[in-house]
Amino acid sequence: MTAGIQAADLAFFSALAGAGSLSAAARELGISTPAVSKHLALMEARLGLALVNRTTRRMSLTPEGELYLEHARRILGEIDDMQQLLGVSKATPQGLLRVNATLGFGRSHVAPLISRFVRQHPQVEVQLQLSVNPPPLSDDAFDVCIRFGAPPDARIIARYIAPNRRLLCAAPAYLARHGTPKAPSDLVRHNCIGIRQGEEAYGVWRLASGLGGGRGKAANSETVKVRGNLTTNDGEIAVKWALDGHGILMRAEWDIARHLHAGRLVQVLPQYCTPDADIHAVYPQRHQLAARVRAFVDFLALSLAQQASGGRG
Repeated sequence: MTAGIQAADLAFFSALAGAGSLSAAARELGISTPAVSKHLALMEARLGLALVNRTTRRMSLTPEGELYLEHARRILGEIDDMQQLLGVSKATPQGLLRVNATLGFGRSHVAPLISRFVRQHPQVEVQLQLSVNPPPLSDDAFDVCIRFGAPPDARIIARYIAPNRRLLCAAPAYLARHGTPKAPSDLVRHNCIGIRQGEEAYGVWRLASGLGGGRGKAANSETVKVRGNLTTNDGEIAVKWALDGHGILMRAEWDIARHLHAGRLVQVLPQYCTPDADIHAVYPQRHQLAARVRAFVDFLALSLAQQASGGRG
């Protein structure tokens, strides 16, 4: 018997893991369930270890199976990249696309767009992972990362996707009880909702005044150390606390625009602006020719531009 890993096993195991059961994998692969079971058994026999825990109702991967799947999908992705570079796939988006995004923006905007994207490109398999902090740029775990702000690294491509501002806001009920700040220094006397995310200094808000508080070079800037009795690492929870009238929040415009339009939140200190947090799609240079990456980033940019022009939902 041939020992070790065979190339055909990689796609088979990726399909099996994605299907979630032997019978579902059989339907996807167009073979019988016993044939799937036999192929898996031969793989495990060659490796000398179990990849799957089987029960009568469900299937789960062993720790070794999780490791096998991780490497198999990365190798399959690299094969797709090579096909794109050689022109073999004729620029049809296909293969595995690993996407990373932040928790709140990923849930509310990226996930729904992925749902629409895969309907248009059914040959693309998308894995979406949401995280509080963006993964290291040197990490090869993702093909595309959706970030706020362009990372200072020339080894990767950071494509501008959509404008984004961080705004200060509060519920009308909170401002009615505690008053409306007139200057950044007034914030120290207010309850400010804290968000611990990324590498930014927690509890430090930087506000700049310029012409109308808009973008561009600011005339003056102030740094305010704020405090409050509510803190979270989840922006969606922080927005809910602000809606409940607990305090003043600094949050991305994409996450609060609908509440501002509906009057559930009111912008605070609109004549001041915070550092820009424009949305970028970040990916390694070696992925720039991959059809699945190009198609997804183009789709993301167009869709968010349409949302921005229509009021962002």
